[in-house]
Amino acid sequence: MHLLVAAAGSGRRVGADRNKLLLPVAGQPVLAWTVAAALQSRRVHWIGIIGQPHDRQAVLTILHALKPHRPIHWIDGGQSRQDSVARGLAGLPADARHVLIHDGARCLVAPQLFDRCGDAVEHRGAVIAAIPVTDTIKRVSSNQQVQTTIDRSRLWAAQTPQGFPVDQLRQAHRLARERQLTVTDDAALFEALGWPVAVEPGSPRNFKITTRFDLELAALLLQSPGGSRGLATRTPAR
Repeated sequence: MHLLVAAAGSGRRVGADRNKLLLPVAGQPVLAWTVAAALQSRRVHWIGIIGQPHDRQAVLTILHALKPHRPIHWIDGGQSRQDSVARGLAGLPADARHVLIHDGARCLVAPQLFDRCGDAVEHRGAVIAAIPVTDTIKRVSSNQQVQTTIDRSRLWAAQTPQGFPVDQLRQAHRLARERQLTVTDDAALFEALGWPVAVEPGSPRNFKITTRFDLELAALLLQSPGGSRGLATRTPAR
């Protein structure tokens, strides 16, 4: 199974002056935790890291420290996530038939979730990790007035990894360019084209680091018993 990791994030909402994937959490960069989980997957045998050229050396330093036992390749990203994934697809080996795409900022992903999504895409076609919505969801007007409560019984929060047949995903990106479709994840391309996408249950731990609070929560979870997945952690100074 081939894996593309989207690693072209920013640190704006975290309050940092650099890519949030380079920030330390529990003694290791965010990206190190993500890649370490992928390296422990029984299905993933090739990894492509899609990032911005100015982060290349910092990312390669992180990868070298992991001493990976599987091929990891750098791929220059584009101006948007959609552009970056398209470049990632172009960088896949010629024999790639299925691909998983994962947000590098989801650093608590379990290796087993890569495995399950890899199995699912081979047997069911396009698939996304997702979890049922548990909060009460309100539709709110532009002036912050509640309009209605939305039935959450069929609502799921999308996560990654998301898996696709490579040829079909390449076709989806080509059609998106022709039709000027802009989406925030690859599953939305399939939805816009009327193509089916299945759901593989994810995990509440597999959240995306977006804010400073997310970084603090990730550190607590990674420093909990069994949370480090084999990577060294450091206890914060008191």
